[in-house]
Amino acid sequence: MTPNVKLTTNPIDASELSFDDFKTIVINDYKIAFESRQASLLGRKEVLTGKAKFGIFGDGKEVPQIAMAKAFKNGDWRSGYYRDQTFAFATGICTLKEFFAQLYANPSITADPASGGRQMNCHFASRSINEDGSWKDLTEIKNCSSDIAPTGGQMARLVGLAYASKLYRQNPELSYLKNFSVNGNEVAFGTIGNASTSEGVFFEAINAAGVLQIPMAMSIWDDGYGISVPAKFQTTKEDISEILKGFQRDENAAGYEIYKVRGWDYPALCEIYQKAIDVCREEHVPVLIHVTEVTQPQGHSTSGSHERYKDKDRLDWEKEYDCILQMRKWMLESAIITEEELILLEAAAKKLVKDTQIEAWNEFLASIKVEKDEAIALINSVAKGNSTISKIASQLSGTPDALRKEVISAARKALRLSAAEPSAVRDELLKWYAEQSELNQERYNSKLFTDGIDSPFLVNRVGAVYTDESKMVDGRELLNACFDANFSRDERLVAFGEDLGAIGDVNQGFAGLQAKYGELRITDTGIREMTIVGQGIGLALRGLKPIAEIQYLDYLLYALNILSDDLASLSYRTKAGQKAPVIIRTRGHRLEGVWHSGSPMAMILGSLRGLHICVPRNMTQAAGMYNTLFRSDEPALVIECLNGYRLKEKLPDNVGEYTVALGEAEVIKEGTDVTIVSYGSTLRVVQEAAEELAQFGISVEIIDPQTLLPFDKHQICAASLSKTNKLLVVDEDVPGGGAGFILQQILEEQNGYYHLDGQPRTLTAKAHRPPYGSDGDYFSKPSVDDVVELVYQMMHDHNSTKFPSIF
Repeated sequence: MTPNVKLTTNPIDASELSFDDFKTIVINDYKIAFESRQASLLGRKEVLTGKAKFGIFGDGKEVPQIAMAKAFKNGDWRSGYYRDQTFAFATGICTLKEFFAQLYANPSITADPASGGRQMNCHFASRSINEDGSWKDLTEIKNCSSDIAPTGGQMARLVGLAYASKLYRQNPELSYLKNFSVNGNEVAFGTIGNASTSEGVFFEAINAAGVLQIPMAMSIWDDGYGISVPAKFQTTKEDISEILKGFQRDENAAGYEIYKVRGWDYPALCEIYQKAIDVCREEHVPVLIHVTEVTQPQGHSTSGSHERYKDKDRLDWEKEYDCILQMRKWMLESAIITEEELILLEAAAKKLVKDTQIEAWNEFLASIKVEKDEAIALINSVAKGNSTISKIASQLSGTPDALRKEVISAARKALRLSAAEPSAVRDELLKWYAEQSELNQERYNSKLFTDGIDSPFLVNRVGAVYTDESKMVDGRELLNACFDANFSRDERLVAFGEDLGAIGDVNQGFAGLQAKYGELRITDTGIREMTIVGQGIGLALRGLKPIAEIQYLDYLLYALNILSDDLASLSYRTKAGQKAPVIIRTRGHRLEGVWHSGSPMAMILGSLRGLHICVPRNMTQAAGMYNTLFRSDEPALVIECLNGYRLKEKLPDNVGEYTVALGEAEVIKEGTDVTIVSYGSTLRVVQEAAEELAQFGISVEIIDPQTLLPFDKHQICAASLSKTNKLLVVDEDVPGGGAGFILQQILEEQNGYYHLDGQPRTLTAKAHRPPYGSDGDYFSKPSVDDVVELVYQMMHDHNSTKFPSIF
C-alpha cells in the first residue's frame, strides 16, 4: 500500500548549516515541488478522462509556496484560495492521497479530511474540532481555514484570524486560553491571485489590517492574468504593489512592510519570506509579499486552455521561466545535485504520484462496489424473470466504475417498476434503499451545524425572574444590562462595529461598556461591512466569542457574500471540521426611509442556511436569545426591532442568565377563529389589531415563532391551526418573501394544509422599499387597519351572514 505521504519542508538558516545539510533541504524542497507539479498534471488528466468533475491546480506556484511554507509554524493560520496545493503539501496540511481523494469527491472524512468530498479539489482545511464539537489544541497544529471558491472571499476572514493574535497578545485576561494562542505569536497567512486584488473585499481587508496593525502576511501570486483577462484590464499601472506603496510604513506612520520578489527565484524567495514573516510575527506589522513573474502552465482550469489567449512570446517566456525549471537550473549550477541524480529523483516522484492516484481512486470505488454488488443481487431477486427489471441489474453490472448515484438510481427504478407486485424480496430491496438513504444523508447532507456538545439546543433553560422591585426600563437599557452581565462573565466576548465603541452604538445598547471593559473588547470600526463580518469569523475560528455589529439590516447586503459563501457554509463544507460561533447583531424592520426600514427576510432565509436567524419581538426576548447564543457554539444573526429601543419593558433580575430557546414558538394570545403568525415589529401591529377584532366577536390566536431558522420545532403553528382552521401570516418582507417561507413550513413541513377550511393568506409589505415618512410607512407596510380588514374578510368568506362585507 502506498503511504499517505506527508511532504514537509523546514526553514533554512544557512548560517547554521553545513553544505551537505543545506543540499539535503534544497533537494527535498525540489522533490515536494516536483511531486506537486506531477499531481497537477495527473489531476488534469483525471478530469479530462471523466474520473473527476472539475480540476483547478497550483502549477506554476510551487517554488514560492515552498518558501512560504518554511516560515509557517504550528499555531499559524492560512486563509487562501485554490492555488495553494504545494504549500498544503509542504506543511502537511494535505497529503498526496488526500489531494486525489478530494479530486474524486470521496465522501469519507478519513479520505478527505478537509471537506468529506463536499468541496472541489484544492480547497483545503485543517480540522479544528473533535467529533463531539470540542476544540483541539490549535497551537500544536498548522491551521488552515476552510477555502471557498470566490477568489477574494478569503480576505475578510483573514483579517479576523490575524486580529485574534493581537487580542491574545494585548489582553492578559485571555492568557488562560492555552489551546488557542501562545502570546499572540501566530501569523495569519493570506494568499490571492493578482487579478482578484481588483475586488473590493481585497482593498477593504488590506485597509482594515493596516488600521488594526495585525500580524497578517499577504501573498499575491502574480501571473499577469485573471483567466483570460490581462493585468492591464485588472490593475492600475498593472502592478498591485506599486499602487499600494502608500501603505508602506515609515517613521511618521504605521502601515505595511511591502516586498516584491520573482516567483522563480528560489534563494530570494526563501530570504524574503523569512524576513517578512519575522517582522510580521515579532512586531505585529502586516506584510505584503508581491510574487511576480509567476506562470500557470496548464491555464486557469480544466475548463479551458490558455493557448487561446496568450501569444507565442508569452507562452515561450512561461516555458523558460517555469519556477521548477529555474530551480532545477540553479541547483545544477550550484552543484547541489547532478543531472543523473535529478533524473532519478524525478522518475521516483512521477511513480509515487501515479501510485498514490491509483490507490486513491481504488479506495473511492471500493465502498461503492460493495453497495453496487448488493444492489445488483437485490434487483435480480426482485426481477423474477421481468426482463425490464433484469436489464436494470445488467446495465449496472456492466458499468465497471459505477458511481453511487448510478447504484441508487438503479434501485429506485427497480422499486418503481415493482410497485404493483409486493413481495418479500422487494421488501428487502426497500429496506436496503432506506438504509442507504440514511447513509447518504450523512454523507452529503449532514452537519449544516456542528451539533456538538455546545449546541444551543443543549443550553440549560432558565426563565426570566421578576420581583416586585423589578424596574420598567427602555428596551435599550435592558439590552445594555444583558451585555454588561455577559462581558463580566466571559472574557472571550468581544464586540465591534460602526459607532459601537465610544458612543455605545447608535441605539445605546453598549452605552458605557467600552469605558468599563476597554477598547480591545468593545471596539469601533470603519465603514467596512465585509471585513466586520470577516473579523468575527476569524476571531470565532480562534476560540473567541465575537459580536459583529452591522448597523442596520439594510446594510447586511454589503456583507452578504461573506455571510453566505463563508460563514453559513462553514460547518457543512468541512463536515463539522471547523466552527465559527460569531453572532451578527443588527436591527431592522419598521422605521423611516428606503435604507433604514428593511426586512429582506427572503434574501436572508435563502442565503444564510447554516446560521440561526433570530427575530425577537422585543428586547427581553433578544436578551434571552443572546444569553443562549453566548453559551453555545453556533453562528447566528439577531435582528433587533429598530422601533423598540425606547419602549418600556420590565427588567428581569437575572438579565444575564435567563435563556430563550431557539426554534420554539410562543403563543402570545390564545384564540379560536384565526391563527395569525408574525414576528418582530409587526407583532405589535397584530396585537393592536386583535383588540379591535374582538369588538367584532373575532377571536385570533397570535403566534410568535421567535426564530425563523430553526422554525417552530414543536409545531405550535399546526396545533393552533387544527383549532382555528384559518391561517394568516403577517410580515414586512416583500410579497412571497418571508411569509412564503413561513407558509411552506406550516402547510408542508407541519402538514397544516389538512387543517384548513379556507384559503391561507399573507399580509406583507408592498413590492418595493418603503418611502420616507409616516405616510410612506402606512401605505407600504402592514398596518393595524390592514390586519383588521383582512382578518374580517377571512371571516366574511367563512360566514358572510355574520360578517357582512365592509367594502
